[in-house]
Amino acid sequence: MQWTRGSFVIDDDRTRLDMPLIMGWLSESYWAGWRPPDEDRTSWDAAAVVLGLYDGEELIGCARVVSDFTRLSYLSDVFVEPRYRGLGLGRWLVETTLGHPAISDNSRWVLHTADAHGLYAQLGFEAAGESIMERPHTSAPAS
Repeated sequence: MQWTRGSFVIDDDRTRLDMPLIMGWLSESYWAGWRPPDEDRTSWDAAAVVLGLYDGEELIGCARVVSDFTRLSYLSDVFVEPRYRGLGLGRWLVETTLGHPAISDNSRWVLHTADAHGLYAQLGFEAAGESIMERPHTSAPAS
């Protein structure tokens, strides 16, 4: 499935992803740089949903979801190339991920972040700890 915005495309086609490039991004990130590359690759291969963000044919960002497809989804490895930041593409990537049709509307979302609390708060996430954020079920009954 693809989503487009001008020359930018988000695609959930795993075969289109440049995995060596993604592994390079992750190796330099604060959240995954300490993990062995083979573990990162295994986590991407086992992910419920993976998304690539493209400018034309060039991969410029990514995100992945670990999920049971019903009650819980974990958003991970959200990345946008530095030269494309500030254009709203990261927000669009996360919004698209949260709305992906493979994930139930009833899913509760969790993520870890050390630097993007403001972005995720705009999308319904709340702090659940210093680096943990949670987005409650969208159709949860009022308490």
